[in-house]
Amino acid sequence: MPRTLFEPAAAADVQSRLRALTPAHQRQWGKMTLPQALAHCSAAMEMAVDDTRPKRMMIGRVIGPLIRRLALGNERPIKKNSPTAPNLLIRDDRNFEAERARLGVLVNRFATGAEAKCTRHPHPLFGSMTPDQWAELMYKHIDHHLRQFSA
Repeated sequence: MPRTLFEPAAAADVQSRLRALTPAHQRQWGKMTLPQALAHCSAAMEMAVDDTRPKRMMIGRVIGPLIRRLALGNERPIKKNSPTAPNLLIRDDRNFEAERARLGVLVNRFATGAEAKCTRHPHPLFGSMTPDQWAELMYKHIDHHLRQFSA
């Protein structure tokens, strides 16, 4: 069974790994700096908690449901160097402490709010998703970037 941010143990694990991060953590792959990766994860979490509602991507309308079936419902982590949605690209410099705190607040808000606080808006790539699918995707996404920085 895949982990989700609705599971208290999974949410606590993410929070613990976030607290363990330091600016000295070096990326193992990709181009984003650690503060950019944290801001990127926060931007995704803002979609999950319905703070932002990006438009569907055209490619998502065509192959999104297929990709969703491959990505979710299993314990496979997101692959290294997976493509990033244009609306989630972070190119400017960010403050490590501020971004780590921002992501921690969003994870807590999503995890404690559970289904009642989860968006019903379609994911830009995957389309319509259940709250459990959002919770799984958000766990996998944050885990991917924590692994990127060996946390």
